[in-house]
Amino acid sequence: MTDAEELDLWLQAQVTAKTRELLRRALSPLDLHANRLEIRFDLRGRAAGQARYGSTGPWVIRYNPVLLRENGDSFLASTVPHEVAHLIAFLRYGPRIRPHGAEWRAIMEQFGATPERCHRYDLSRIPRRATRVFTYHCACSEHRLTGIRHRRVLAGQIYLCRRCAEALRPGRGTGVPSEELD
Repeated sequence: MTDAEELDLWLQAQVTAKTRELLRRALSPLDLHANRLEIRFDLRGRAAGQARYGSTGPWVIRYNPVLLRENGDSFLASTVPHEVAHLIAFLRYGPRIRPHGAEWRAIMEQFGATPERCHRYDLSRIPRRATRVFTYHCACSEHRLTGIRHRRVLAGQIYLCRRCAEALRPGRGTGVPSEELD
């Protein structure tokens, strides 16, 4: 095992311990219980962390191992509390709160962390993902939809043109002006 791999494992152990300690510290006085929690180090791209939770299934916190390696102490001080605060806010206040609203900010302050929505890590070495665009059309124009909206259309979602109120259809229209990215 290389020194870099050993450092990665050591940092991941630190993050796992801090995640569990913050959860325990926040939940025990309230007599609340979290679903089973999975902690993963498989997040890629420019996000430092991600919390997924709901009423069924395990909760998952995913951390970005590259940003962890490059920002160890800061990651422990800000990203870990940030993601745990999402879980605690969901447990305490339910699903209808804003993700970075007053409830989440109060929990961050209880953890002694600055309640910032985005991290400030150097991302210059992490490339931006190219956004794929799909062309759709209606009676009056062409529209460009993101991959997310395209997948929703494939799953049955219907998007209407704001101008003519016609359902958008895949492909290029004939001789219609092009709309900006929807």
